[in-house]
Amino acid sequence: MREKFLPFSIPTIGEEEINEVVDSLKSGWITTGPKVKRFEEAFKAYVGAPYAVPLASATAGLHLAILALSLKPGDEVITTPMTFAATVSMIVQGGGTPILADIEPGTLNVDVKAMRAKITPRTRALIPVHFAGQPCDMDEIFALAREFNLTVIEDAAHAVGTEYKGARIGSLDSISIFSFHPIKNITTGEGGMVVTRDERLAEEISLMKFHGMNREAWKRYEASGTPNYDIMMPGFKYNMMDLQAALGLHQLEKLDRFIEMRTIIANLYNEAFAEVPEIVTPKEVPYEHRHAWHLYTPLVKIEDLTIDRDAFMAQLKGENIGTGLHFKAIHHHPYYRDLLKIQPGELPNADYASERILSLPLFPLMTLEDAKDVVAAVKTVIARNRR
Repeated sequence: MREKFLPFSIPTIGEEEINEVVDSLKSGWITTGPKVKRFEEAFKAYVGAPYAVPLASATAGLHLAILALSLKPGDEVITTPMTFAATVSMIVQGGGTPILADIEPGTLNVDVKAMRAKITPRTRALIPVHFAGQPCDMDEIFALAREFNLTVIEDAAHAVGTEYKGARIGSLDSISIFSFHPIKNITTGEGGMVVTRDERLAEEISLMKFHGMNREAWKRYEASGTPNYDIMMPGFKYNMMDLQAALGLHQLEKLDRFIEMRTIIANLYNEAFAEVPEIVTPKEVPYEHRHAWHLYTPLVKIEDLTIDRDAFMAQLKGENIGTGLHFKAIHHHPYYRDLLKIQPGELPNADYASERILSLPLFPLMTLEDAKDVVAAVKTVIARNRR
């Protein structure tokens, strides 16, 4: 057993980020200010999109993007059951009815054929989630959206740096929402970004994010600004702060290197677990892509062991290896079990994955020796509990 506990994730914060935050504190601009604008411009350039709106979280981005649909009671939005609750919760908060389509058993991305089977005259939008940083089949999803006149909102919380057929997620003709939570590939502490090619939508989300106000604080209080403003609509308090953007500016510069390091560790895991029959490694999609490897999420064949997944994770902790759970399927949570009333066998692939999935440590500060310790611990726990 390793001597020191290995966490599931640690953000990679360097001196550049620290110095930029200190500069913000000294400048007097600690809420939304010029660094948020710089981060917005840098992020647009990175993903290749004309419009971006920095926000307090990806959840805020999902909320505002769904509100922009102006859903009516009974309107439906189709998404995946293998996602964080925010994806489905924001459909509910936006006035819609979430509809869950089953996943592909290998990639754990939403199955486009299953999406098609869920479409009704009440369907308004599709929300694919690029699970663990691997892109969904966007050509098929866009074709489905065109056929039924639906909006596509990409939940790209896992997909900062992900590429689909040579194009970065965020550059496609959709609404994309990114997350900068501390466990994501880059972090601003908390934070998110909505990216779009639709100027009107970007303007609407920009208004909604800050009280419906047509002039942000730094534009009112800088030397060339005016303190006057108008409220154009009832809005929210979802703005990003300069303190957050100070981190993001340098994190974004390091993103490609972070992904390279994550990929090396993921490849080591894949190779090591190929010889362990009780572990199902993540499968890659067949089309051209770059996997951002936000998460490494194998399935544990609990039917071949004397313990369940939760006990497996507990025993890994006993070996000083941290884990995460991404995700228990949405319809397995009490609120959505009662709301959605998914019938047994309706989402078999999601049910199977939900009972077996776990996330192993994967972050740029890990060494290859750390990753080998993870592999050794997994093998130890399996050997201890093999039927």
